[in-house]
Order: sequence, then structure tokens, then C-alpha cells
Amino acid sequence: MSSVDVDPHNASAQCCCETPAQRRREKMRSAIIAAAQAIFSKDGEAGLSMRRLAEAIDYSPAALYKYFSSKDDLFEAVREQFFERLLKRMNEATHGSGTTRELFEACGRAYIETAMEEPNTYLMAYTGMGEDITPAEGTFSYAAAEQLENMIEKGVLEGILRDVDLALAGKAVWAAVHGITMLLIQIPTMPGGVTHETSHTREDMIDFHTDFIWRGLALA
Repeated sequence: MSSVDVDPHNASAQCCCETPAQRRREKMRSAIIAAAQAIFSKDGEAGLSMRRLAEAIDYSPAALYKYFSSKDDLFEAVREQFFERLLKRMNEATHGSGTTRELFEACGRAYIETAMEEPNTYLMAYTGMGEDITPAEGTFSYAAAEQLENMIEKGVLEGILRDVDLALAGKAVWAAVHGITMLLIQIPTMPGGVTHETSHTREDMIDFHTDFIWRGLALA
């Protein structure tokens, strides 16, 4: 597999090569996504329709379909925005100094923190997710998954992680960080006490969770 420098979209190269028409199109797509996020934040998925979205940006529903073929297509674009930001943060984390374990845990925190910065965007991205969770090759979500598998493989080759199915392990790690992320977003008091009072902070919870995930993969 490739190294951690995985980025299917070279943003600077894109900006240089884009025509004025392409820049206008991307600007319009961004405006549509921003309006969709505002509606979702206020009224949830049930309140978001292509017609209402068109009204919010003073656009005709038919013209809206020039930018997004369906609501699912729109949700996918929101999801890709999240993974674009995440991939950048993962690259920053893995370029820091530290052991494989420290960099692995840093990537886990990067996922959670990126989602917590724009929680409504994160909720919208996963509310619109279909049954097929396998990302398409060439997308930011694919690149993020590939980078996670690369890190697990690195740990296996170093002899500090168990020899596991990389694809399965990657999905399991993603499920674990997604789970705590959703809890932290949806339960403001998390990690409040369940059976007794606790003074634990969210940072304590995140640190414990990322350590917990690593131990699940580590050799005994």
C-alpha cells in the first residue's frame, strides 16, 4: 500500500486549472450545500427537500438538479466535504513525531475533533448514508479508509499489531470512532456518570477510547 500522503484531489492544482465556468459551478454547489446544512440543522432530514432547498436559495427546483441529481447526491457531497477535512487532519497528525501507536491514536482524535467542529454537518452526512458503506475509489472517503488501513498494516509489519484482515480492521476502527462521535454530538452531558457521579471530561473519554481501540488490535 501507499504511504500516508494520500490525497485524490490536489486542491491547488484544481484551482489553477479551473475555468471561470467551473469556479461559478463550484461556488453554486457550495451555496446549495450551505443552505442544505442550515435547513438540516433546524428541521432535520424530514424538513429537507429539493423543493425547499430551491426556495431557500431563490432557485428553481429544475435548475437545482443541474448541480445535484438527487437528495442522496447532495448528502454524498456533504459526506465528502467531511472526509476532505478529515484527510487533511490525518495527514497533519501522521506527519508529527511519535510512535506508530501515538500517530494511530492521533488520527482517531482527528476524526472525532473534525466531526465535533461541525456536528450538524457530520449528522447530515451520516443521516443520508445508504446501505452501501464501501467508498468509491478516487473519493476522499476512500482515501481516508486507505490511509487508516495503511497505518494498521504498518503496525502489523512492525510486529506490534495482530495480523488482521486490513479491510475488516479498518471498518471496525471506523465503527468505533463513529460510535463515540455520535454519542458526543447527541448527548451534551457525555461522559456524565451512569451509576455514579464522575468528573471525567470529554477529552478523558476520547483519550481512553482511542487507547481502547489500539489495545483491541495490539499483540498481547
